[in-house]
Amino acid sequence: MSYAKVLCVGLVGVTGHLVEVEADLAPGLPTVVLSGLPDTALNEARDRVRAAVVNSGQRWPNRRITVNLLPATLPKHGSAFDLAIAAALLGGAGELPLAPLEGVAVLGELGLDGTVRPVRGVLPMVAAAARAGITRVVVPVENAAEASVVPGVRVRAVDSLHRLVAFIRDGASLLDPPAPPPIPSRPGPDLADVAGQELGRRALEIAAAGGHHLALIGPPGAGKTMLAERLPSILPELDDEAALEVTALHSIAGLLPRDGRLIRRPPFQAPHHTATVASLVGGGSGLARPGAVSLAHRGVLFLDEAPEFQRGTLEALRQPLENGRVLLARARGGTEYPAQVQLVVAANPCPCAKPAGDVACECAPLARRRYLARLSGPLLDRIDVQVTLDPLRAVELMDTGRPAESSAVVAERVARARAAAAARWADGGWRVNAEVPGPDLRRSRWRLPAHDTQALRKLLDCGALSARGFDRVTRIAWTIADLDGRDRPDADDIDEAIQLRTGSI
Repeated sequence: MSYAKVLCVGLVGVTGHLVEVEADLAPGLPTVVLSGLPDTALNEARDRVRAAVVNSGQRWPNRRITVNLLPATLPKHGSAFDLAIAAALLGGAGELPLAPLEGVAVLGELGLDGTVRPVRGVLPMVAAAARAGITRVVVPVENAAEASVVPGVRVRAVDSLHRLVAFIRDGASLLDPPAPPPIPSRPGPDLADVAGQELGRRALEIAAAGGHHLALIGPPGAGKTMLAERLPSILPELDDEAALEVTALHSIAGLLPRDGRLIRRPPFQAPHHTATVASLVGGGSGLARPGAVSLAHRGVLFLDEAPEFQRGTLEALRQPLENGRVLLARARGGTEYPAQVQLVVAANPCPCAKPAGDVACECAPLARRRYLARLSGPLLDRIDVQVTLDPLRAVELMDTGRPAESSAVVAERVARARAAAAARWADGGWRVNAEVPGPDLRRSRWRLPAHDTQALRKLLDCGALSARGFDRVTRIAWTIADLDGRDRPDADDIDEAIQLRTGSI
């Protein structure tokens, strides 16, 4: 037999595609030709596979070898095809009967000594195989725990090419995925640690309940960073669908721990203010990798000292905040990553950032305006809640009386508010108020009475609010009503929403 075929999976962004690895061996000058739009790492598989086959005690066929990856029009990236290429070559040479690999997807990178090394993106690869009807996969042993979280797929692991050959030829056993370790209890930052700042705590709770973006402006030491870091602690855990999405993104980025368990807590990303556009929204040559905004998908992206970021870097967030996705266009095709995040920005009110605030500020009015103007109007217009925090007073900092509410207590209210919103918007498929399109909010069924929105309409007519701002205030009002357990917002909710939207900058 001079032809053999083994199944594998290729990734384009977070989307997996079933790939058929074909090997044809013909008489002629010994060489290996690899076709099917391989990248540089995949082209180098010819040398890796040859060394791995020989060092695993197998005979290398001295013939003209053609390896084709179907579909040929789909770009192929990375080294996850190595193990499938080796199996197809040995099968085409007549060394292995490939019947045991019928309907099995094979993934793994080969070392020169024949060891099977882990690869990135195993979780979305196995998920794609499952969607294509594949029920059995073979993966590197270090990726086995990660692959086993995909339901409906039987996962077996290998640590070397020799083990795979013994399984195919002699029926030897493959390795089972390790048992999932117990989930460690890691107490994170708690809202009870935050002294004072009732306005900031209220804004944080509303942002969590409605999925709203948040801007915190205030002097150093006011608690901006402490509040932002505690936002994930009051967000609900991710459901199965969201957890698979988030875990798949971290798998592609190579950031999953070896235990491979699903990420259930909303992720938190806080890039340094020197971050580049590529590190924030994604990029890189060849296959574009996810950036911080995608790694924070279904969680929180925190930009501390936001005015210190490069202007272009901040402006690159405008489209992801609006669409919830990042499309990275490259010469060989585009890559799309999800980016549904809650953005939290923190900023000092001026360059000198005196702890005493306006009293001790040494900045000229023009310098203060220029500093905050680094956060452009279009970007701020996409941030729902914008509040200014006052400096802490001694009585708030040293108060040892009634303890502040913990994250657990606030999280219960947030969960109830989110449940109410999800039930209300179930027909449209939206889960939180921030996702509801403006036209739906203004339809007769959900339109708020004119006497309740009178102040809001005046702000729109005089230009103090944009049409986008009008809708965002309405969404905040719905969230306030959900937190208070009411069916619809009233005029007081609208007034509070206007204050949270326009009272900061």
